[in-house]
Amino acid sequence: MQQTVLITGGSRGIGAAMARAFAAAGYAVAVNYHRSEAEARALVEELSSSGYSVRAFQADVSDPGQAQSLVDNVLDIFCQLDILICNAGVAWTGLLCDMTDTDYRRVLGTDLDGVFYCCRAAYRHMVHRKYGRILTISSMWGRSGASCEAAYSAAKAGVIGLTKALAQELGPSGVTVNCLAPGVIDTQMNCALSAGDLRTLAEETPVGRLGTAEDVARAALFLASPQAGFITGQVLGVDGGFLL
Repeated sequence: MQQTVLITGGSRGIGAAMARAFAAAGYAVAVNYHRSEAEARALVEELSSSGYSVRAFQADVSDPGQAQSLVDNVLDIFCQLDILICNAGVAWTGLLCDMTDTDYRRVLGTDLDGVFYCCRAAYRHMVHRKYGRILTISSMWGRSGASCEAAYSAAKAGVIGLTKALAQELGPSGVTVNCLAPGVIDTQMNCALSAGDLRTLAEETPVGRLGTAEDVARAALFLASPQAGFITGQVLGVDGGFLL
């Protein structure tokens, strides 16, 4: 039976690359978006025109009710949820003393709370079926911290802690929980960086280049596959060796 994957923040960047990769690998794909409706619809049309099973679902995962409804709606359409990828994320760059409470809550609400809410929403379904794959998306800054990205680093570090705890909790029920920690990926999230900054970051990366969304998607495909069934609670750095 065709497996179903739900990708939060799936309308562009890493999420869209994952949607394309999983669709091509034979999965039914649920693409979640918050505000990027045009991008989500275009992605669905692109993949559907190639014969893939894909649907778009609007929800703000930082809202617990919407996160629950998102999972419920996916189950109503596809009848099962095999893989949950918690990819939705936002960033804020600047001095901590300049960050407003609203900015802080927005980052933590999406990047950490949203992961918690989506995992909670899918929890009982996966436990009942005795099968599931949960992939969370952290960042290398969640592992090392980054100047002028204190809230983002804190949220992404929290994602790692949540991943490890949930892996222990869900392992006996046949559900694996792993985390991807991308490095500097050439996506819209890094568009504020200058060409010089990006060049410097590429030079500081041992493999000598920036990462691509497809690099992350390929890692996600492996961790979601049967070949990764004995892997759980792990943080896989997709960072070209930036953090060694």
